Amino acid sequence: MRLPVVFAAPHRPMFLAGTVQALAAMVFWSLELGGRYLGLWPVPAWPLLLVFPPSVLHALLLSCGVFPFFMFGFILTAGPRWQGAGELSQRDFVPAFALLACGWLLVWVALLLPQFLVAGLILVLSGWAAVALLLTRLARHRTTDREHIGVVALAAWLGVAAMGAFAVFAGGGALPWARLGISLAVWGFVLPVFLAVAHRMLPFFTSSAVPAYVVHRPQWALLSLIGLSLAHGGLAFFELIEWLWLADLPAALVAGRLTMLWWSRAALANRMLSVLHVAFAWLGVAFALFALQSLFWKAVPGFLGQAPLHALTLGFFASMLIGMASRVTMGHSGRPVAADDAMWRAFCIMQAAAVMRVFSELPALPGAHALMWLSSLLWLGAFGLWAWRFAPAFWRPRADGKSG
Repeated sequence: MRLPVVFAAPHRPMFLAGTVQALAAMVFWSLELGGRYLGLWPVPAWPLLLVFPPSVLHALLLSCGVFPFFMFGFILTAGPRWQGAGELSQRDFVPAFALLACGWLLVWVALLLPQFLVAGLILVLSGWAAVALLLTRLARHRTTDREHIGVVALAAWLGVAAMGAFAVFAGGGALPWARLGISLAVWGFVLPVFLAVAHRMLPFFTSSAVPAYVVHRPQWALLSLIGLSLAHGGLAFFELIEWLWLADLPAALVAGRLTMLWWSRAALANRMLSVLHVAFAWLGVAFALFALQSLFWKAVPGFLGQAPLHALTLGFFASMLIGMASRVTMGHSGRPVAADDAMWRAFCIMQAAAVMRVFSELPALPGAHALMWLSSLLWLGAFGLWAWRFAPAFWRPRADGKSG
């Protein structure tokens, strides 16, 4: 592997690290589910899990250890173009990447040696803060459109706060610190970033492939969804589940409105576009499930379990990640931007994983844990197929001979 090529553009090392993280995190979780809940093998005796709950570690690894690498890679590559600024130099992003990568390596070491966990999280926090500073600098660049990069920069700082909360919990803090970290990571960082990127790029990508397509980017919709996401995170942190519908019901309506506004029957003929549109449609479904869960919470405590969350994380987040990361990888490797069979199959498998995970939470459904485990295997298969197809592009030179 030639380092100058790997570090030729921000998305290359970030996407590569995100790919490794995604596969490692889901292998870990599949082993946990198969052993802990199905008894298929002895539960791995990780010393860290004696002091750090497995469910919290799962949330930490996915929300802060997988999605951010892809988000940072995308934004640090595309963001300067959005703002009309020059491309970032290696001095801008390599130190941040090194801190993130070394930090997560220590977190994995902490499975066996828990004393390394706090140090690893602090390194991740430092790298994350370095990225947030870069994004803040880009957001201050003079341009006519700052709203999208501004949302991403603000979300990045909320992500820094999330890592701080996880570090406090890892250092001996009470469980509310972990709950705060999860709320900030999912509702303050991951969802707002996906919303900003989708709001800017989904209509643009569609207009570039569908003749006479009218681009709609209602600012009120983006700002409403950002505010409602933060409101959900706050209510969830204070465990006011019965009041979540006040944020989730309007969010479902706004997300549904955007889905219909952006939808194009002609786009379905283009597999790359259909991936993005179907992924975004999951957002309205997820918010509707959250609202339904909240409204029935008093009458049926625990109603729908983690189904709404996984409609969001697998249905929307993971599906949108496949679409956006594939497009960036192909476009910046000098290859035609089109969904080939491998990418399309990976996306379809991810849809099956999302549907199976949602159904596993339905009341009185037998074999729920088996469905959860099978869903994790489908997730792993989808991303493994994606990695087999796209990961080599991260260390190979561009096919068209250009730099980057």
